[in-house]
Amino acid sequence: MAELLLELRSEEIPARMQAEACRNLATGLRQLLAEHGLPEPEIETFATPRRLALVARGLAAAQPSRTIERRGPRVGAPEAALDGFRRSLGAEEYEIGRRAEGKAEYWYATLHEPGRPTGELLAEGLPTLLARFPWPKSMRWGAGDVLWVRPLHAIVCLLDGAVVPFGFGPVESGNVTAGHRFLAPAPIEVRDFADYRAKLVAAKVILDPAERRRRIEEGARALGTTAGLRLRHDPALLDEVAGLVEWPVPLLGRIDPAFMDIPAEVLVLTMRQNQKYLALETDDGRLTDRFVVVANIEAPDGGAAIVAGNERVLRARFWDARHFWELDRRTALESLLPRLDRMVFHAELGSQGQRVQRLVALTGALVPYVPGADRVLAERAALLAKADLVSGMVGEFPELQGVMGGHYARAQGEPEPVANAIAEHYSPKGPDDWCPRAPESVALALADRVDVLVGFFARGIRPTGSKDPFALRRAALGLIRLVLDNRLRLPLRRVIDAAAQGHGVTPPTVDLLAFLGDRLKVHLRERGVRHDLVGAVFALGDDDLVRLLARVDALDRLMGTADGRNLLVGYRRASNIVGIEEKRDGRSYAASPEPRLLREPAERELHDRLNKAVPQIRAALAREDFDAAMRLLAGLRGPIDAFFDQILVNAMEPELRVNRLALLSGIRAALDQVADFSLIEEVAA
Repeated sequence: MAELLLELRSEEIPARMQAEACRNLATGLRQLLAEHGLPEPEIETFATPRRLALVARGLAAAQPSRTIERRGPRVGAPEAALDGFRRSLGAEEYEIGRRAEGKAEYWYATLHEPGRPTGELLAEGLPTLLARFPWPKSMRWGAGDVLWVRPLHAIVCLLDGAVVPFGFGPVESGNVTAGHRFLAPAPIEVRDFADYRAKLVAAKVILDPAERRRRIEEGARALGTTAGLRLRHDPALLDEVAGLVEWPVPLLGRIDPAFMDIPAEVLVLTMRQNQKYLALETDDGRLTDRFVVVANIEAPDGGAAIVAGNERVLRARFWDARHFWELDRRTALESLLPRLDRMVFHAELGSQGQRVQRLVALTGALVPYVPGADRVLAERAALLAKADLVSGMVGEFPELQGVMGGHYARAQGEPEPVANAIAEHYSPKGPDDWCPRAPESVALALADRVDVLVGFFARGIRPTGSKDPFALRRAALGLIRLVLDNRLRLPLRRVIDAAAQGHGVTPPTVDLLAFLGDRLKVHLRERGVRHDLVGAVFALGDDDLVRLLARVDALDRLMGTADGRNLLVGYRRASNIVGIEEKRDGRSYAASPEPRLLREPAERELHDRLNKAVPQIRAALAREDFDAAMRLLAGLRGPIDAFFDQILVNAMEPELRVNRLALLSGIRAALDQVADFSLIEEVAA
């Protein structure tokens, strides 16, 4: 089995493109090998800012030999048909013969094709793979006409140490790479992947992005520890910085104390977005005046000049931030509201000013469902929540919308609950984001999401497949988390109706509740909750998510027992029999059974137990004691099993048959009080 080493060395590959490029390179090689009947090897990919590399181990030395057969016309067909068949074979040296098939005999052409060496196939196929490579953006350079993400400098392609010769634009493959562009730019000949990797390390290039990330994080943490600080949690930034350097060298810098009165969020975002610096904080989470810059070289002066230069650049960035911070605070948030009337939220949903009016009304309507929320404060927060969208700071840093509004509200003397609600109402922004807890913040955050969902759904604008341009799935997930994390007893139908009134539209209740049900399944599946149980309970039409989840949890516990699993079998059997007979007879069997027709002990026992259990189940559900309801259901397992073991449902006497079908219908009705058991999947113990 052979080893393939492929390296594509270019000018800087954007960090955001590197991981996907690795996946696409591996996928392209797998497809190329599969097209030639070669088994899939073990593939590893690597990326640095200046190279994309792959090693494939376990390649077959050659493709397997194969026999190609093509059937021609029947023997005895006109000579012209046979001539046409021969011409269709082209120049290949097929053997022509005859073969019987049933009562007929046909001409057949057979070609024995020996397998070609893998190196030849790669030399032919790799240029096409590279020409079709799906970079998000690519470019031409020089006089060539090939496309690559950045100008390509060299290609290394070795199969068991031998060069696989091919060209891509002006570049020919070989066995020569180069190390770090500043620290070790000399040419390096390589034999195989182990030699390649070792020589790159010696030439100040760490090939594996995970290793570079680990070095950056460990180095930054060590610098922070030396200063008595800790590294601020930002895994996405660590990933990005690892894609910017080949030889990471973390260095400690300092923020000019004159800028530390700017909100921490502004400082962090400026460092993160513009300069890719890692922030350091105290043990209690307060931002400090130290940061980590990751250099790409080992400097003779230990990095002093690099740090000084980055501190100088950062001061210029912070001067811009200070300008917006001071300028924005000169204008009261409320005085910015008229400008929202000129800012379009969506062509069919009106302006941001109109949206603010809806948010004020909807937030007020939601306050009664949020324990502890003050209506006056919540509505005030709703009025000012979008004002910072027209501020200078948010214009420069859109990621700070809401956050800056909270700072400006606080600076202008608004009550703390109002400032907090403005700052927090965009959260949670995703499944891993924190969820607001303050009552006014929760009320406003709910209103923000409900307004968006109702507005778009009422106008037929919904996610399709993987497309969700208005982030409606995220809005639904945020709504679900706000309700569940705060255990709010929120009647969704009333809330949807209230939001629809603000939009002046017919409430999209059915479609929106179905959409929320799908999002709830996704959310709970991540917590290990079975999606079929969520669907079975949601099908009852309950729009209180807290109550619904409690019922799902109790149902999950029931279905984890032998009684629950056997009860499901009994339900399905009863439901199937009744369904079949109702369809055949064209009538319903939902009526109560006649006691006088209950002749056998097993059917009398089931009837008595159902009559006793049904009102008790109903009462348990009414007081939301779902575990008690499940215990009552479990108690029906024995009588149901006995009924099916001992009773012939389709008795010869019509009255008896009808009565027994009514009894089975009673089983279905009793269980359907708790959940739609027809939607529950059978799971092995």
